[in-house]
Amino acid sequence: MKPSQVRLFIKPYCGWCHEAIAWLKARGIAYNQLDVTSNQEAYREMVELTGQSSAPCMDADGEILADFGVDELEEFWKRFEE
Repeated sequence: MKPSQVRLFIKPYCGWCHEAIAWLKARGIAYNQLDVTSNQEAYREMVELTGQSSAPCMDADGEILADFGVDELEEFWKRFEE
């Protein structure tokens, strides 16, 4: 079942973040993008959820994927397609 809310924590200069954005857009997946370099509240929440400060990180209905590349994102997303 597709998640009802997807939040993507990013840093604008992060290459992996840009790849994750492109992956989501190519599949028509709606998401809320949070820039942790300009939003301190989003940064604190990302660290609280993941235990780290690296981006990108994703929260999909409470399922967390931290500091990932597209390969990990594809594997993570499979759980929502079953």
